[in-house]
Amino acid sequence: MACRITELVLDCRDPEGLAAFWCEVLGYVVLERPDDGSVEIGPEKTGAGWLQPTLVLSPAEEPRSGKLRLHIDVNATDRDQDAELDRLLALGARPADVGQTGEESWHVLADPEGNEFCLLRRRVDA
Repeated sequence: MACRITELVLDCRDPEGLAAFWCEVLGYVVLERPDDGSVEIGPEKTGAGWLQPTLVLSPAEEPRSGKLRLHIDVNATDRDQDAELDRLLALGARPADVGQTGEESWHVLADPEGNEFCLLRRRVDA
């Protein structure tokens, strides 16, 4: 038997604010607010057998600076990449430069706290 990813944890200054951003981006909802100040978000359909991991936004005085070794890739579910890029920028994402050539089929963005993520071209089912 193998393991599977069930949660991704992201240290941040403002868990509530970042949870609001990522809930809008991913169509997630707040699942839990533990006493430690973190916020866990995920799809409404959770439990045994659900394959999408939740995202835990964990408070940190000094979130890690510099390039993260892991980043999130997202794909639009109901619109093309250009329309989704416009939506993400309106939500507070901003373009990020990680040395792209301009020929990539994806867009590199940063969330409101500067965490990089990519918007890929392919549309996927919700």
